[in-house]
Amino acid sequence: MVKKKYTIKDIARLAGVSKGTVDRVLHKRGKVSQKAFEKVDAVLKKIDYHPNPIARNLKTNKVYNICVLLPDPEVDPYWDPAHEGILQAAEEFMPFGVIVEEFFYHPHNKSSFVAISKKALQSAPDALLMAPLFHDESLELFNKCRAKDIVIASFNNSIDPLHNENFIGQDLFQSGRVAASLIDKMIQGKEAKIGILHVNLEPHMQLKEDGFKSYFSDKELKQVKMITHIFRTDGAISFEEQLRQFLNSNRDLSAIFVTNSKAFLLTEVLQKELRNAVVVGYDLLKENIGFIEQGSIDFLIHQKPKRQAYLGVGQLAEHFLFGKSIPSKKLLPIDVITSENVQYYHS
Repeated sequence: MVKKKYTIKDIARLAGVSKGTVDRVLHKRGKVSQKAFEKVDAVLKKIDYHPNPIARNLKTNKVYNICVLLPDPEVDPYWDPAHEGILQAAEEFMPFGVIVEEFFYHPHNKSSFVAISKKALQSAPDALLMAPLFHDESLELFNKCRAKDIVIASFNNSIDPLHNENFIGQDLFQSGRVAASLIDKMIQGKEAKIGILHVNLEPHMQLKEDGFKSYFSDKELKQVKMITHIFRTDGAISFEEQLRQFLNSNRDLSAIFVTNSKAFLLTEVLQKELRNAVVVGYDLLKENIGFIEQGSIDFLIHQKPKRQAYLGVGQLAEHFLFGKSIPSKKLLPIDVITSENVQYYHS
């Protein structure tokens, strides 16, 4: 049965008071006699009245400002879908008095992060959503927001689980275990050497490596040897030369685990040097999609950056509009993409 929607006029008639009295009780403003208050309160309880926060915000012209701090998509295309998710959420909630503003920082520059985060705080937001790549600087910003009573949330990678910030993303440790299980199934228990490759290492990528190693440790597969290597795309030696040097020293690799979205950077060289190596990486960048369709990448783990960003803005908006509590952690499913199902994820 659909509940009847009661207007202020209906409540006033049931309580035997004026509409002005009901308005003052509902909005807790002005003077109301104890007797009138008790009459209105009794009716509200009887009809199980709940105010419409959206209507209230529209009436009072209350505006909520949400700042989103994320890496510049023009520098790293991984963040393009996140940018799209933010724009989608911003468009949906704008009619209800929620304004979303994006602040882009350079993903490889701590100084850029600090400067742009300072600019975001100067806009005096009600909430700040960020994708934190620099742990110490992000934690400092987290504490500044708390001191200023700014609601803080993160997506893609957590600042620090011990601080119980509102986080949306995947269990990165578990995603590393998923990658390990995929490779394990491909090598079928044989003696193997696996390369764990970080491109521009960030703290969240270390969590993936830890999860990856824990899988083989738990299974006690001593015949599997693992080697970790870190590449830089901004170093004195070109990335291509770094990769060739690494492969020249490790031509016996059976599988490669790339801990971020940069598998495509390795694949062209791998096609020539290690044609039979199993490759597992992350994310549906168009370059990665091309290589997984060709079969040069075997598996991609989809981190859903668009969904993460959209939910991040949405949870903050609903917190302000509806008074909904923000979950301290919202973990999204870990999707495994192959050449057989990739079409359903980018069509």
